[in-house]
Amino acid sequence: MNDKVRDRMGLTEEEFLAQYDPGKYERPSVTVDMLIFTVTDVESGNYRKLPEKALKLLMIKRAEHPCIGQWALPGGFVKMDESLEEAAYRELKEETGIENVYLEQLYTWGDPRRDPRTRVISTSYLSLADSSGLNIKASDDADDACWFTVTYRVFREQKTVDGENRAIERFSRLTLRHGNETLSAVLRHTLISEGKLGRWETSIEDPGGIAFDHARIIAYGIERLRNKVEYTDIAFSLMPQYFTLTELQQVYEVILDKELLKANFRRKIANRVKETNRYKTAAGHRPSKLYTYCPEF
Repeated sequence: MNDKVRDRMGLTEEEFLAQYDPGKYERPSVTVDMLIFTVTDVESGNYRKLPEKALKLLMIKRAEHPCIGQWALPGGFVKMDESLEEAAYRELKEETGIENVYLEQLYTWGDPRRDPRTRVISTSYLSLADSSGLNIKASDDADDACWFTVTYRVFREQKTVDGENRAIERFSRLTLRHGNETLSAVLRHTLISEGKLGRWETSIEDPGGIAFDHARIIAYGIERLRNKVEYTDIAFSLMPQYFTLTELQQVYEVILDKELLKANFRRKIANRVKETNRYKTAAGHRPSKLYTYCPEF
């Protein structure tokens, strides 16, 4: 009895692979793009006022065509002998000098026209990192690498009704600022109704100086980050070993882009932090109790 399974052509798997033509199907290129977010203090001239926080994103300035001179996410092409994750870490280190950060796969982008060079499918990765321990250094294929302050908000919403069909359109603005440079992209979000189901489609109305379709990738990353802050402990990756509850609340607020009620916030995170016998003292302020993250939660 022949114990090798054969296909309809009478071939075993070994025989099939031996005569298989890899050129039978077109091969799209594969890339990785990394969204490295951080939260930093914005110093105030008033020593009595606590430092405010800012959400920042690492960007590189492209030194080569296409989109030369524009700002983009760090990333690049995947080699044939490496995994997506290996490529993500390699490209991040090569383009920015960053290593030893946690990367989480975010989404795969496959619009046939997203890159003018050829058919490029990209997998994006997300990280929320403490920038104080990162040494940013641009590589040979990038003119610069730096942190941009990020804001992302809906500025207009409109609803239309055509018989039984209802549609919702939202317009949002993604703004990135660094020094005297400001990038401002406009995105359109359309709710597509399919019977009782609905899905959102996002398109770029104006890239605002952000290369490729990276404005759309960044917007998606911010939305995912805001969702993760609500149901995970990812925000604690930005905190030092000891912190005040006010500092922790500021981190949540800058990521979510909204103010939180103090009592509600402290009730929500009560089981995630542990009180210590340490205090933080600062000029012009009363000493504040310090807490630490409680991983047992």
